[in-house]
Amino acid sequence: MRIAVDLLGGDNAPDVVVDGALRACAADPAVHLLLVGPPAVAEAAVAAAPAATRDRLSVLPATRAVAMTDPATRGGRPETTVRAAVAAVAAGTADAVVSAGASGAIVTAAALGFGRLPGIRRPALAASLPAVAGPVVLLDVGGSLDCGPATLLWHAALGAAYAALVHDRDRPRVGLLSIGVEPGKGDRARRLADPALAAADLPRRARYVGLVEGHEVCDGSRADVVVTDGFTGNILLKGIEGAYAMAGAASTAPRAGALLGVRGTAVVCHGAAGPADVASGIALAATLYRRRVAQTLAAIVADRVEA
Repeated sequence: MRIAVDLLGGDNAPDVVVDGALRACAADPAVHLLLVGPPAVAEAAVAAAPAATRDRLSVLPATRAVAMTDPATRGGRPETTVRAAVAAVAAGTADAVVSAGASGAIVTAAALGFGRLPGIRRPALAASLPAVAGPVVLLDVGGSLDCGPATLLWHAALGAAYAALVHDRDRPRVGLLSIGVEPGKGDRARRLADPALAAADLPRRARYVGLVEGHEVCDGSRADVVVTDGFTGNILLKGIEGAYAMAGAASTAPRAGALLGVRGTAVVCHGAAGPADVASGIALAATLYRRRVAQTLAAIVADRVEA
């Protein structure tokens, strides 16, 4: 498989991205990486790679990064590394894209370059949280900050399918994040989405278990998929990361998530990702490609829209 890696995405790019890319290439002999960035940086990375992996590295020149302070629309400009990486996938030169750049710019680039799935206005970032009972899929964690009830229903459908495809969950349990478990708790979007989810026919024989609170997310006892908007999801994810730091423990919070709802495979890494996080993001992209997640989600969404 061929994975396009944005060399200029992230707080510590390009060094940590190059390091992580070389680690991922060495770990998986089936991976071929397309290094998207300034030619001097990409060519130096190829030269630094072990001889055994050098023939699985190639270069796609692109010179402009999208800064974390730039507007999300900057990701749509063709001269940026993230848009060039997405364009490579859209053209068939690569099979997936990985970037640690600004989430909004990546979502914009993927939505423009791949196109959204029918019926989906706002793509979602899905992160897999470690939990006692197995991974819990949390979405959205930053793809769409402001979500209405219809978007939350789509998130539930995408998340249920993702849990089944990536984590082999049989009949995944889906919950809606709120401030209490009693019906009627939460803001307007959740008060409307709760009964709609209860009546929805979710894919992969998923079942809706109702509202869940924040403290229930990481134990996995009630839900395999937790649905929320990108604003609260991102805060929750980073709060978990901060709790590990305060406890003096190494964080096991994910630093890479899959972008769901677009016609292609894209993985977004944390902006502060280190080499291991970048390597993990590339490994996730490889898993998504191997399991044909993007194609299966597209088929599920098409069936629901037609119905």
